[in-house]
Amino acid sequence: MSYFSKLNNVNIRSVSALPSPEEIRQEHQLSIAAGARVVASRREMMDIFDGRSDRFIAIVGPCSIHNRESAIRYAEKLKALSDRVADRVMLLMRCYFEKPRTTVGWKGLLTDPFLDDSCDIAHGIRLSREILTRIVELGLPVATEILDPVLAQYIADCITWTAIGARTTEAQTHRQLASGLSMPVGFKNATDGGTQIAIDAVLAARSHHSFIGVLDDGSVGVFRTKGNPYAHIVMRGGASHPNYGPEYVAYLRVVLERAGLPTGIIIDCSHANSGKDYRRQRVALDGVLQQIASGEKTIRGIMLESNLKPGSQKLEPGREPDPDISITDSCIGWEETEELVMKTWEVMKKTEAKQFIVHKAERKEP
Repeated sequence: MSYFSKLNNVNIRSVSALPSPEEIRQEHQLSIAAGARVVASRREMMDIFDGRSDRFIAIVGPCSIHNRESAIRYAEKLKALSDRVADRVMLLMRCYFEKPRTTVGWKGLLTDPFLDDSCDIAHGIRLSREILTRIVELGLPVATEILDPVLAQYIADCITWTAIGARTTEAQTHRQLASGLSMPVGFKNATDGGTQIAIDAVLAARSHHSFIGVLDDGSVGVFRTKGNPYAHIVMRGGASHPNYGPEYVAYLRVVLERAGLPTGIIIDCSHANSGKDYRRQRVALDGVLQQIASGEKTIRGIMLESNLKPGSQKLEPGREPDPDISITDSCIGWEETEELVMKTWEVMKKTEAKQFIVHKAERKEP
């Protein structure tokens, strides 16, 4: 063993090269029309956060995608539902390919596409991008969580909205990355329920930064960012309590105003806001919709974890998992998804009618 080998890569089993982002994009290209739709959907989200659009955002889909065909079938259903509610609700499909882990476990389709710890990341990138391009070509905007800053370069052109998870919101690396991303970015509050870390993250992401990343040709370069003016907070609850209630929303609105930040937020109806019980997502949504009906303007959207079939399943060696049931967090099934999205649409329609009556009365001559 050489002296050099004792200095470097001591705990590395193997190293392999990845294809460049440009190579992967050439293999699974977005059409010009689909690319234009991504730009338009990002603009629509920005308009919602700026108050120029009164549509409501709904980010709906699997906790994680583990099967290509199932993901496309779900997307086709969601696109049909989106067409029904598009006048009042902007539907995005939740397409999560990376899963942060407290200790160990399946890390998502990008990292482990064969679900067997073989971790063929090159295949995972290709498969994830193929799924994304097919969904975007359907005319459905997509949302994801970015965990690995390098992998973001392979898929970011397909994405309308990005989350930075509760475990990475505090990380300087992810705040810098968010400052350069081309779409709105939501920072989740800390796992203990605290919001200050997320507020700090939004402030950091709205500032300019310089960081090292992978260029289109696969070489390493320095990215210098302008700052992302559409960084915002996602409320996902805390370790022992939800935080979607009006008292939490009102408190956060005041704190954001004092920090000189825009007040638009998104509520995650899953995770701690549902007590990690997927059946209680509807309870959280009801609480949000009651606030919307009462005139609350701070909440610009919601998130739901949903799949074709309800519940979850464990990965077991030698057993093929059901493609339509989550292998990470439990999700509501399609029937309930459709019901809750339509309920959201109905509340938004009624709220719109109520606002029209109020505005008409205000304009009436004395």
